[in-house]
Amino acid sequence: MSTLSFPPVLTSPKDDAIHLYRAFKGFGCDTGAVINILAHRDATQRALIQQEYRAMYSEDILKRLESELSGSLETAIILWMHDPATRDALIVKRALNPDILNREAATEIICSRTPSQIQHFKQIYHSRFGVYLEHDIERYTSGDLQKLLLSYVSTQRYEGLEVDRATAVKDAKSLYKAGEKKLGTDEKAFIHIFSEQSRAHLAAVASAYRDMFGNSLKKAVKSETSGNFEHGLLTILRCSENPAKYFAKVLHKAMKGLGTNDSTLVRVIVTRTEIDMQYIKAEYLKKYKTSLNDAVHSETSGHYSTFLLSLLGPNH
Repeated sequence: MSTLSFPPVLTSPKDDAIHLYRAFKGFGCDTGAVINILAHRDATQRALIQQEYRAMYSEDILKRLESELSGSLETAIILWMHDPATRDALIVKRALNPDILNREAATEIICSRTPSQIQHFKQIYHSRFGVYLEHDIERYTSGDLQKLLLSYVSTQRYEGLEVDRATAVKDAKSLYKAGEKKLGTDEKAFIHIFSEQSRAHLAAVASAYRDMFGNSLKKAVKSETSGNFEHGLLTILRCSENPAKYFAKVLHKAMKGLGTNDSTLVRVIVTRTEIDMQYIKAEYLKKYKTSLNDAVHSETSGHYSTFLLSLLGPNH
């Protein structure tokens, strides 16, 4: 459910490369022209444009974009030019950079991805940075968050929809025992169930939990855990129930109050546009009674705003 819109007549990747080259030439970059092309091409077309550009001008278009653009627009367009797995690898690597250390961003990417997406971006992470993702998680996180992430990236969870009700009930009881029922929390039980069970199973556990104990599993997680560990568990849980609703919430949080968290805005819009942005927009409208396009429009400006709004597609 992508929100990407395409021109009525699509030019070839070769023509796109020529037009981009012209936009870079001369005094200052024709940013409008760059956005007009790149914000209306899908992942395959963007990869072909990069190949054509390199073949014709012996130059990497990413390097060129980096030198022509700046700020949040540069971040957004460069991320957009990569395929999803490379993008995830780049975001996590940047988030686990000791100078920045944004554990929240790293946790969001890891805990909202499916096992096959994780396997794919782990391979790219290693080939690109010469270090295993697990190694960076060990170095730059600690405690229960570290245990959760390490388990989450190394477990091959089932991705289908079948659920064994009896096991779901058993897991719901285990979580109740490990949290609300006792003094203190048995974090190990939470890590075990949240990182080793499928999304469908976790959603069933949450439903069984509410039926049996009259409280939501989300509330239990919030009262029993805190900080980045809580954020990781909630991300896994919310994405098992409704990923679009989860990302609508992340976007709203990035824009509410004074100032906008642009790195979150860019990360979510760029990584979800070609996956489930239609659903995210619908959830956003439902929950916040305003369209995502209008919210982004009022929080951003200039070419940066144009680019993000182009990815979001028509305002309806």
